Amino acid sequence: MSPAGTGSRQDGPARGRPRSEAVERAVIEGVMKLLEDGVPLAELSIERIARTAGVGKATVYRRWSGKEELFVDVVRAAEPPDPELPGTSLRDDLVVLLESLRRRGLADRTSAILHHVRAQMRSSPKLWAAYHDTVVLPRRTLGLEILRRGRDNGELRADVDMELLNDIVVGPLLVRTVLRPDADLPDDLAERVVDVLLQGLRPLGPRP
Repeated sequence: MSPAGTGSRQDGPARGRPRSEAVERAVIEGVMKLLEDGVPLAELSIERIARTAGVGKATVYRRWSGKEELFVDVVRAAEPPDPELPGTSLRDDLVVLLESLRRRGLADRTSAILHHVRAQMRSSPKLWAAYHDTVVLPRRTLGLEILRRGRDNGELRADVDMELLNDIVVGPLLVRTVLRPDADLPDDLAERVVDVLLQGLRPLGPRP
């Protein structure tokens, strides 16, 4: 997710030719097919991916510098879309943000691709770093922007540590989607989490 919530990938090195959406989609779907067939990430060569997608190796390399960059795009393609923030209030934006995490948690439980790839990504520092930089970090940046906007608008106390608060806001969803994969993810979970948190974070009124 980009800071503007558009979900675009961070800019990287310029590639030699204009991107073809049809070719990219064929390559990404080729990787997904191989993963669905149970092929481990370590055994996915560019040659095998190209053959499955029906393209040449050079075609793949013109679009991705290597497997790490390609796998990050595969994970992004398998995930639910990034949310569009309403921008109407701190509460509304936070609910949308946490709802997107809840939906990703549900997708992880039903998507063999996401479960398989993420489990193997953690064993590859280079791949995990690429995923962190292009997926995790932009989402964290968006969360901080929402909270800072709420503070500047007077919806949050001015003395709150924004970095710590960001961890506290997303923490319950991460616990239920990562540490407790069997935990319930009800439809109203995002609203409940946000309302509980905001009760103790709104600016204090004048003392009587």
